[in-house]
Parts: sequence; C-alpha cells; structure tokens
Amino acid sequence: MGDILTTREGSAGFLSLNRPAALHALTLPMCHEMSAALSEWQGDPGVESVIIDHAEGRGFCAGGDIAFLRNSALNDGGVSGRQFFHDEYQLNHQIFTYPKPVVAFMDGITMGGGVGISQPAKFRVATQNTRLAMPETGIGLFPDVGGGWYLSRMPGRIGQFLALTGARLDGAECTWAGLATHYLPHDALGEAKARIAAGHEPGGVLSALAVTPPPARIEANAGQIARHFASDRFEDIIASLEADASDWAAKELATLRTKSPQTCKVALRQLAESAKLSDFADNMVMEYRIASRVLTRPDFAEGVRAVIVDKDGAPKWNPATPEEVSDELIDSIFAALPADEEWKPG
Repeated sequence: MGDILTTREGSAGFLSLNRPAALHALTLPMCHEMSAALSEWQGDPGVESVIIDHAEGRGFCAGGDIAFLRNSALNDGGVSGRQFFHDEYQLNHQIFTYPKPVVAFMDGITMGGGVGISQPAKFRVATQNTRLAMPETGIGLFPDVGGGWYLSRMPGRIGQFLALTGARLDGAECTWAGLATHYLPHDALGEAKARIAAGHEPGGVLSALAVTPPPARIEANAGQIARHFASDRFEDIIASLEADASDWAAKELATLRTKSPQTCKVALRQLAESAKLSDFADNMVMEYRIASRVLTRPDFAEGVRAVIVDKDGAPKWNPATPEEVSDELIDSIFAALPADEEWKPG
C-alpha cells in the first residue's frame, strides 16, 4: 500500500495518510498524489465531499519531510527543498479554494504540514487525541503552509504566542481558539465518516455528533498572552516576560530562549504582513519567498541537527541573539524573488 490511500466510499472521496512510522509526515509524492485526486474529484459529480484522515497510528500528520529538506539545504543548494515547498503550497491552496466541502479529521498529532492540510478545510474536527502545534521556531524554519494566514487571524495574540513558542494545543483548546470547527469523541469518527459518505451534509453530521469539549486550558492564560505578546518586536516580548515574576512568564521566557531568534523575528513579521492581506494566494507567495531564503540559512540545518539528527537539544543559532538579527536580514528574507521564481497558484 502507498503512503496515501485514495479511495471512494459512497459520495465521499477519502485521502488517508498512510505513513505511520513517520507519523504520516508529508513527502513530495504524497502531496502530488493528494493534489491529483482532488483535481480528479473536483469534476466528478459522484464525489460530493472529501475526507482527509489517517489510516492507522497515533498521528494525523506530524509535518513535512524535514530530513529531506535538510538534505537539500546541505547538498543541492536548496533546489529540491524549494520544489517541495512550492508543490506543498500548491496543495494547501488547492484545499483552501476547493469548491466541494473538505473535512479534515485531526485525530492525533497535527503539526507543521499537518496544519497545512487541515486548516484550509471547511470542516476541521478535533478529538481528545488532537495535539496541534507549529513548532518551527525550534528548528530554524518558520510557521509556513499558510501559518501566517491562520495564526494572524486568531484573537488576542494567541497566534503570535503559538508561532513563537511552538506550544501544543489539545482538541478542546483548538476548538476554543477556532482552529477546529467541531469537537467529536474519537469513537464517533467512524460514524461521522459513514454518514458523510452516505451523502449527508458534512456540517449537519458533525454538529449532530459533536460534544461539548472540556475546558480549554489556554483560556486561563489568554490575558497574559495578550499582554506579553502584544508587540510585533521580539525584543519587546522578551522584555515584557522578563519584567513579570510569575512562574508562567518564567516558563515561556525559558522556552523562547531555546528558539531561533531569526525564526522568531521572521514569524512576527510574517503574521503582521499576512494580517494585511485579503487573498490566501498572496500569503503563500510571501511564505514561499521566506521558505526559499530560510531553507539555506544556517539555522535550519543546525536546528534539525540539534532536534532530529543528533538530538542533543543544543542548537547553536546564527545569529545567536535577537539583537544580532538585523532588520536588513529580515528584509532580505522577505524580498521578492526573480519573476520566474515566484510562487503562483497551480
């Protein structure tokens, strides 16, 4: 069996991620297969809705193929890595603009690339197993795959907090924050999929089977997040946390000190710029520019080395401090690409 199981059941097309040993992390062939199926089903009147889920294992999708991207950064000047980003972003945009309802079942770990294929869906289902995060600041990347669009549109600077800290949200927190449209018990997912496949309208099915989630733990910290993460300047956020003697502030400050200063500054500007945009495609143009630059900058290969390859948890960031990350460097990361290299919707 392949890494994507493409099946038809009744009036639903199923895209089931099937790479359990890697928590269903996306490869370029997986992106291509999903995109091709979506294109085929778009013109098929027998397909009324699309379901994105995972076939087995505990993850929905742990992200993109980070090892592949690091290899590209180290060995081919980022050429194959940029191709990966380009085509992955095409898939993200395709789901975002898809004319038929797409239902993503985020039943398990949903990170990075997993956020990219679930958040553009019209319906996003969380369960007690959901663990959603954008942890890219820890590996010198940035919250891409549309992260700028979704995170910048969350209330109360929650998006900036998630982008910088990489904090994980459970299913209840995703529902509270608007990242999930429905909260269902894991045991109800089979019934939900069966009803949708039988031709019932997905929103009605999900609403009928949804339950009230537990209290969202992050809600208790929403006021502190809004206050401390209010600025789009990373140094201001650090200073605000330093001035707070609470255990919560100390914990978040310690977390931020482990992250790539370059990535944190990129993420803050990314979200600030995305909030001004009215078209998701324009957001993806911006994110492709960023991805093309940060892929081959020192922090990405070093971050993946420290977290995933050697697992020593001790990345040596370059630049090493927020103050050393110049405005000129950030400007260069966001600058337009040559016209023939810019990202365009497929």
